[in-house]
Amino acid sequence: MSKQMAFYVYILRCADGRYYTGYTDDMERRLTAHKMRTYSGYTSVKLPVELVFVEDCGTRDEAFRKERQIKGWTRAKKEALIAGDWNELPILAHAKNNHQETLRQAQGERVVRPQKVSGCTDRGECNP
Repeated sequence: MSKQMAFYVYILRCADGRYYTGYTDDMERRLTAHKMRTYSGYTSVKLPVELVFVEDCGTRDEAFRKERQIKGWTRAKKEALIAGDWNELPILAHAKNNHQETLRQAQGERVVRPQKVSGCTDRGECNP
């Protein structure tokens, strides 16, 4: 019987206060690589780094998907995840959607919302 490989998604807090999100199959080795500048990537110039969140994932694909999801989150939502504030996560997701709509409007993009036309039902049936 072979041992199933573990995969992790993780968040590091960098020296400048920014967050770095990644995934790996060996958390200890990967954290050491970040701290020792083994890779010439984002964190190599942001040392020291601190591991602030790690989650065990079932598969490499799941870890990768979670990494991509978290990378798209706002700083506030990442901080709620790090703090384990599960109630705040959906609220912050909604706030981000509202913020994105406001940005689109500010940038002159047209935001189209369905409108009820006088004399028409919600199903689009209209009386002449």
